[in-house]
Amino acid sequence: MANKKILVVDDEVQLVDMMKLRLEANNYDVIAAYDGQEGLDKARKEKPDLIILDLMLPKIDGYKVCRMLKFDEKYKKIPIIMFTARAQAEDEKVGMEVGADAYVTKPFEPQVLLGKIKELIH
Repeated sequence: MANKKILVVDDEVQLVDMMKLRLEANNYDVIAAYDGQEGLDKARKEKPDLIILDLMLPKIDGYKVCRMLKFDEKYKKIPIIMFTARAQAEDEKVGMEVGADAYVTKPFEPQVLLGKIKELIH
């Protein structure tokens, strides 16, 4: 069976690299994007099995990227994990309103993130 494909969208290069290593060690294929526009383009082109999406991104913020994908018939079934340092209840509420499937705050516990991924794509 082919590995599941995960798109990680975050403007922190070191964080993306660290997550890529961790996810690949758990047999996921990882695609990286470093701003909202690139994330949106790669999501549409690659059709990943799951997207890990930061909120505070250059070009287009994570809320807009999530909303644009979730309101598009072709991509709305892709699970999206909002992944952000913004831990306020209000931020999480908005994330869920734009269609996020889960909300994980940074700094994060890798096992929590891996658990959410398994829950959403298996």
